[in-house]
Amino acid sequence: MKNESSSSKKSHIRKIIDNISANKIASNAFFIFLLIFYLFSAFATNYVSKSTEMINLLGRNLPVSSFAGVISSIANMTLICLVVFYRKKGFYTCVIIYCIHFIRLFTNIFFLHSLPSIPGLFTSLVIIIALLIIFQRNGQIEKYQVKLQDLALTDQLTELANKLAYTEYVNALIKKGERFTIVSIDLNNFKSVNYSLGRTTGNQVLKEIGSRWKNYVLNKNSGTHDFICRLSGDDFALVIHTYNSEQDVINTIKKYQSMLEEKITIDNYDFYITASFGYAEYPTDADTEDLILSYSEAALYDVKRTNNSNRIARYSPGLLKTERTLEVETLIRAALVNNSIYFNLQPQYDMSHNLRGFEVLARMKDQDRNNINPGEFIPVAEKVGLIDKVDGTVFRKAAVFFGEVLKKNHTDIILSVNISVRHLMRNDFLDEVKEIIKTTGIPENQLEFEITESIMMDTADKALQCIREIKNMGVQVAIDDFGTGYSSLSYLYKYPANLLKIDKSFIDEMSSGEASKQYVAAIISIGHSMGFKIISEGVEEEEQIETLRKIGCDYIQGYIWGKPLQPEEAKKLLPE
Repeated sequence: MKNESSSSKKSHIRKIIDNISANKIASNAFFIFLLIFYLFSAFATNYVSKSTEMINLLGRNLPVSSFAGVISSIANMTLICLVVFYRKKGFYTCVIIYCIHFIRLFTNIFFLHSLPSIPGLFTSLVIIIALLIIFQRNGQIEKYQVKLQDLALTDQLTELANKLAYTEYVNALIKKGERFTIVSIDLNNFKSVNYSLGRTTGNQVLKEIGSRWKNYVLNKNSGTHDFICRLSGDDFALVIHTYNSEQDVINTIKKYQSMLEEKITIDNYDFYITASFGYAEYPTDADTEDLILSYSEAALYDVKRTNNSNRIARYSPGLLKTERTLEVETLIRAALVNNSIYFNLQPQYDMSHNLRGFEVLARMKDQDRNNINPGEFIPVAEKVGLIDKVDGTVFRKAAVFFGEVLKKNHTDIILSVNISVRHLMRNDFLDEVKEIIKTTGIPENQLEFEITESIMMDTADKALQCIREIKNMGVQVAIDDFGTGYSSLSYLYKYPANLLKIDKSFIDEMSSGEASKQYVAAIISIGHSMGFKIISEGVEEEEQIETLRKIGCDYIQGYIWGKPLQPEEAKKLLPE
């Protein structure tokens, strides 16, 4: 495979982003439609202009031929659309059409002596002039747009792609469903260049590195498709796609690594630059643009941490436990201070598709308003001791919203809130619950707390006492993720819960064989025998619904009937 090369007036960066995202001006099908519509309109104009029939319109008799001008105007607008949407292709098509039309009119006037064609001749000339003006103006606007796009997508120092171009490129690859690898690159000890010789010299070194890598992408054959960009400072990113194996990726990285080995001479100073490389693959390692970059950076930091500048590392689970944990912790603390933690609501239904209620799901954005995966920030919040504050914020916000909903819509649906061990074990937890119930007006029996079964083993006695007090208040209790932890029936028997939630992993396995179905059926049977209702989460297929219905499940929750929704969207599911 060859690397992308620049061959048009657009910059190399803009061109490859357009190519990978298939960002066309308009489809060929629409072009053909406009052309056919014009031909039809032109034929209709000719037919109507020769008609001697009359039509009754609002009580007045009008000749059909009087509508020829209207249809002709529609035809002309169609040609204008061709020029606007298809630029050069549309313009030349219109010129050809009008040349043919002009010749026909010229023949009618000077050879057939059809004087009524004279107005049409002048109209055609005016339309051609108008199309030429539109075409020229569009061309000027497009040139300015290309310049602005180039400025927006190019790092002005190195002339490589910048962070915005990187984001567009990666999102385009994700949209197309392509496999690719993100390589995070950091120049080793580059700060010493700036400190000892100044930023001007440092910038010259960066420009030389950028020039080498850019020329390699443009002119060499690495065996893969590559996209190199500068994110900031001495941090770069390489996107590699269209490869057969991981070894192809490593070979490509080594080629970029080798281009740094040749000395760089700036102002009679010789520099020998090395870099650290960490990479992660989409979708094997992560399935979002944010995570894939975070994971490649985690691999990079692992190389830096081991002081092995010649090592190329791939992301592996566990690498984010240091740098990324600290970063996410900072984001959580900032979100708590800024009150920017929010919630979504995922609907729960009975087996007849009647709304049971909503589970509250914590959500958070970073400083750039990008969503942070709950699977990332929730574990960090638990690890650093902030989960009770996250829980409390989400609980209060959701309760206020739910209380307002119930005042306007008298319904018996349930609000289900996740409660962590740390939150449940706080001495003021029960007082917090009572205060929120009082201020929001939520009936106790329409509030449900989801508690993981691990609580039963970790803090059995205190948890049992707290749950009993919750139950005495009238609040319902659900045991979350049942089957993934200890699943001790003796503890389960003691806990005064109302509901068991079967974890998604068991629902996913039901399609793999009869044994998995029987396991889920056994959980449902045991739960029913102990007086619990059963809800299965993560239901995504019709086959799963039918299986759960047959084995006696009471409720389901999952994407097939309802994805997590913004509160205002969730309102629309409520019965009138």
